[in-house]
Amino acid sequence: MSGQRDAGFAAARDGVIFEPGSSPRWWRVTSSVDVDAALQPHLVVRAPYQNRVELWTGDGPPVVRRLFGEEADLAFSARALAFPLPEGLRAGQPLYLRVVTVGGTPMPLSIEPLHEVHRQDLEHVAWRAMVLGAMGVLAVLALGFCIGLGERSYGFLALTLLSQALFLALAGGELRSVEIFGHVLGSDPRMSRVVGMLAVIASNTFLAFYLDLATRGLAILRVLRACNVLLGCLILASLVSTSPLVPKVGNLVLLVATAGVLFASVRGTLRNERPAFFLLLSWLPMMLLTAARVGELLGWWVGPAWLIHAFPLGFALAGLVLTVGLADRMQQLRRDRDHASRLAAQDTLTGVLSRTAIIEQLQREVDLAHAQDTPLSVVFFDIDHFKRINDEHGHPVGDQSLRLVATRTRGKLRKRDFLGRYGGDEMLVLLPDTTFDNALVVAEHLRAAVNNRPLTIDGRVIDTSLSLGVAQLAAGETFERLLERVDVALYSSKSAGRDRVTGDLFSQPGDA
Repeated sequence: MSGQRDAGFAAARDGVIFEPGSSPRWWRVTSSVDVDAALQPHLVVRAPYQNRVELWTGDGPPVVRRLFGEEADLAFSARALAFPLPEGLRAGQPLYLRVVTVGGTPMPLSIEPLHEVHRQDLEHVAWRAMVLGAMGVLAVLALGFCIGLGERSYGFLALTLLSQALFLALAGGELRSVEIFGHVLGSDPRMSRVVGMLAVIASNTFLAFYLDLATRGLAILRVLRACNVLLGCLILASLVSTSPLVPKVGNLVLLVATAGVLFASVRGTLRNERPAFFLLLSWLPMMLLTAARVGELLGWWVGPAWLIHAFPLGFALAGLVLTVGLADRMQQLRRDRDHASRLAAQDTLTGVLSRTAIIEQLQREVDLAHAQDTPLSVVFFDIDHFKRINDEHGHPVGDQSLRLVATRTRGKLRKRDFLGRYGGDEMLVLLPDTTFDNALVVAEHLRAAVNNRPLTIDGRVIDTSLSLGVAQLAAGETFERLLERVDVALYSSKSAGRDRVTGDLFSQPGDA
């Protein structure tokens, strides 16, 4: 206070305290202009995190401030430490700060009137509440999708968002009013460090899964895994040491992981990979902000005041876009799966339902008809003398004959009817809500659609006809029994001379 030690002070960056070591050091602060006491001025130390700052003015004991513990002043937000200057400040009058840090973080200084301090506090609280609330909501939604849809990728995303939100709340001081967090964080920086590194591990795991690096970027996957192993080692080191070297190494590992993810997303975007595009869209602003913030924490530069808001906001926006991107990916996977299911349900030669698909549909229609007490009829047909067509004209012509017959008969059915290839040249038609008599009419239309004009294939004119059997589902009848009866009806048509429709007599209601 007497000024006898002033010769030991060295010039530093204007308006910024950066203390890379953990040993206490003194800082002398002066103002170039007079500060009127009527403004209720405060010395504001921004972004203090877990650092402890003492203000010595020469009038009595020092004023001690930190975000956590008993020395926290909960009248102000966690954006800064605010020291009152009730007497104002004369130009050139020194203020002495004794700073104890738990890790090098730049702390910008300013002298602000009380109303300005409160205004910026309100803005800070609003921003932080919005960002942390958004991340919490997105995490809950992702967790709900994980449980409801059984998609573990949503679980990775939920874990990433929750760990990031917890880290931001711990490091930013939002949880300081909770006794256990306020007490522990006030004396020990290890909790926030461990949570921060867990957040990076969760993020790397999710991104590797989201970008499918196991098949599309094995080298990048190895880099991310190596980063996760290093972070795991740093977590173990954090449990036994509070050395500032731990977060510095952790920040460097974060930069490497960020660069790897950026490279993978850019490369994937250039290859027209939609997940990579969504990641680049969401992650690029956050990665730039992360790199800027890490550079600031390493003392490479001092960012603008809005960076403290932009950094967590980048997390929230990235989570939002990635949630949309993940939903898009799940939708694409479902489209691919549905397409594969349709291909499996479709006969590749004729385009009608496959044998498995038509039988499964028959089972469903039988159950529905029994449940709703509605009629159900089936038509079973094949092409007369189909073997002769293959023998005389070759199998390619026979295949084309099958396709043409399928096309002609399908054109005589309703949209709610089903046509499937049962095997070889045999086709099965399902006629929901159709009585036996009406099914006979439909079967005649199918027969006429084929034999009313010959098939013309590669210049060949081939006379073709159908033999058809018809049956209606009886009360309590199984689909197997229904198939047996309609099969008998078909072979009755063939035995009677082909090119005709035969109905199974027992299919009519009331018959036994």
